[in-house]
This record gives sequence, C-alpha cells and structure tokens, in this order.
Amino acid sequence: MMWRRLSLMAIMSAFCATAHGKETVAAQRLSASERQAVLQAVEAAIAKNYVFPDLRTKIIERLEQAQRAGRYDDDDGRVFAARVTEDLRADSHDRHLSLRADSAAYAAAMAPEDSDDGESAFQREGARQDHHGLAELKILPGNIRYLRITEFEWIDDETGRVYDDAMRFLKDGDAIVIDIRGNPGGSHAAVRYLVSHFMDGEVFEMTFLAGSETPEQSRTLEYLPAGRLKGKPLYVLIDDRDASAAEAFAYDVKQFKLGQLVGVKTAGAANNNKLLPIAPAFILSVSYGRPVHAVSQTNWEGVGIAPDVEATSRQALDVAEVVALKQLAETPGTSRERLAAYAWAQTAVDARLHPVVLAPAALKAWVGHYGKPNVGFGQVEVAFRDGSLWLIRPDRPLARLSPLDTDGLFAIEGSEMLRARLTRATLELLWATDPEPHLFPRQLL
Repeated sequence: MMWRRLSLMAIMSAFCATAHGKETVAAQRLSASERQAVLQAVEAAIAKNYVFPDLRTKIIERLEQAQRAGRYDDDDGRVFAARVTEDLRADSHDRHLSLRADSAAYAAAMAPEDSDDGESAFQREGARQDHHGLAELKILPGNIRYLRITEFEWIDDETGRVYDDAMRFLKDGDAIVIDIRGNPGGSHAAVRYLVSHFMDGEVFEMTFLAGSETPEQSRTLEYLPAGRLKGKPLYVLIDDRDASAAEAFAYDVKQFKLGQLVGVKTAGAANNNKLLPIAPAFILSVSYGRPVHAVSQTNWEGVGIAPDVEATSRQALDVAEVVALKQLAETPGTSRERLAAYAWAQTAVDARLHPVVLAPAALKAWVGHYGKPNVGFGQVEVAFRDGSLWLIRPDRPLARLSPLDTDGLFAIEGSEMLRARLTRATLELLWATDPEPHLFPRQLL
C-alpha cells in the first residue's frame, strides 16, 4: 500500500518502453519549451511532496543552476531524464528520486483508472506475465525449499492466491531459502503478506509517516489460507541491488530475528515514493514518506541492511545451503536417514564452493573396465575424453564424471542421486537412498 512498484534502476519494471506499442520519449525530440515545462513540473512536485522539507529548496536550486548552465540542453528525452535524475539525487542521496522517459507508463497513468488502458490494468497485466514476482520454486538437496521473488508485486484478490500456493510448497521443507537478490522493491502489501507467514498475527510491524498526514501502521495478518511457517530455519539471500520493499522484507527478517540474511549489504533505499506523470511522456518518482520499524524505531535509508552471513552474490545460495545443512544436521533428534541426506547434499555444495581439479594423469589412472567378466549387464567402462572421465554403461547415456573430492568420489552428470567412487581395485556406484554401494571389481587386462 505504501511503496508503489519501486525500482532503483527503473521506476516501474513493468512499464517497459515498448508496452502497448507506445513510442518512448527517448525516440522523440524535446523542444526547449517542453524541457522547461518538465523542469517546472518536477520542481513543483518536489516543493509539494518531498519527504524532507529542509532539502526541497536545495534540490530545486541544483536543478535551476544546472538548467542555467545548459546541462539540460539536449533534445533526447532519455538523456534529459538521466541528467535530471542525477541532479535530483546529488544532494538528497535519495535513490527513489528519479525521472524516467516512459510513454507507456505515462499513457497508463493518464488513462481513466477503470479503463483497459489505465494504470491498474497495466499493472495487473504485468503481474500476471511474471507470476506476481514469484519466479521460481524448487527443492534443493536435503529438502531445502527455495523461492525466488523478483519483485514484490501486489494485485488485490489475485496475488495472495499465488503466495498461498508458494507457502504451501515451502511448508513441507526442512528449511527455507527465499532469494530476493536483484529485487528492486514493489508493494508493501506483498511484504506484509509474506512476512506474516513467519510471525504471529496482529504484530506491529511498521509505521508510515508522510508529512502532516495521520501516520499509518502495518501489522501482520491474522488469517493466512496456507497457515504459518514459524520455527522453520529461514535464509534470505540479499545483495546490493535490493531496494525499497525488498529491503523491507529483509529488515523484518533481521529485526524480528526470523532467520539469517546471506549475501552482501543492500542498497539503502527506504523512503516511500509515488509516481507522477509529467507531460509529454515522463514518470517522476518522488519520495513523500518514510517507514519507521517497530523494533529499531528507524529504517535503512542510506545505510542498507548488512547480512548475517557474508557471501558474494554469486555464491550466496551455496553458502546459505551450507549454513542450513549444518544447522539441520545439528538439530537434536534428527533421524539417521535425514542426517545421511544432509551429508550427501553437503558434499555437493562444498564441491561447488571449492571446485576440485585433478590432473589428467590422476584421472587416467582410473580408466578401465569394471564388473564381472562375461556378464553384460554388469559391465561398466570408465574412459578419458576431452580432459574428463566418462562413465559408460550398457543402455545408458554417456555421463561425464566430475570430481567431488581428491579421493576418487565423482558426481555423475544428469543425476543428483547417483555418484561414483573409484579406487585402484573397484568402482562403487552410490545411491543417495541406499546405504550399500554397488561394487564393480576392476578387470585386469
């Protein structure tokens, strides 16, 4: 309800330049009078709406100085908007201040609200196309359930059902990973709906302040169709591209101690913004309010949110898996079967984080035929081709072997449930669900 489709790199990710077949301002040419009118509208919006009144004059003065200096004397709408954005942020350091050339967004904002071309219809269509921001669900080894959220979108009477399905999927996991790396933000309604699943109902979450308006409070929801996920190990992947509503979710996780943040510090964009159409075809994002968290009594503006476990953005998921598997394995009362599953998964993620490289000479030492002589179905060959070992089995696809350690343990391409262990004397095929290996003695030439 407070953040409205926020973005640092693009004000509205759904408002792509070619949406609805509209021509962007970047393809048009702006006259001097049009540029003057845009600047006047931007300055008026800042003077009326900007969240910090003491900065309004300073921001406007910078725009006027830049105009007098000829900085905006470019008739390309995209270049003009980029320079204005730089100057809006120069003194404020507010990453929600921006001007974007986007005729599709402008047309939607100017159309009648209840029309097929209006902003609500535009946002609804964008949300449907990208599944309301819930882009990926999968089961990781060790029954760690994974959800990737690319944007916190919210369409009344629609998005909640999408989250309900995702929450039911996550509920059956031993641990949960929610990946918001690169998420530019969105709607606080989506954040509140998501975080409510990990907390009790009616918990005071945030207050939203906007000038002289009556402060608005956000509390967790009492009723959730999918039920709650409280108590499950939770890991949230973050990086420096996360902003606004995405940061709000990460901040909730940290302040309420719901789980661990894994990755790098977020962007630090907390202010609440609204989007204003500026003729001839621009969208201005201007901060009009700010959130105050119930626990910290502040927010993350300008400072970002630090991870609990540091990891590069590229390795954050693997690192989160390591932490999760360790925590799960140390849980009292864990069955032998679950411990074996966690250990199996741990071996694979360790190899991804610390790749094993074996010299060709070492690999060639395992080349040969394995199995009982004159028994066709028991024959297995290990060959060396293109710098790798390959497993050749009757009536099975050729499979590359990738080393998991330096002692002869290999992953078998195409299967997470099957591995091979090579010694000088045997080949062992290992199944994740079978404690006993299948042995193939090496045949002597």
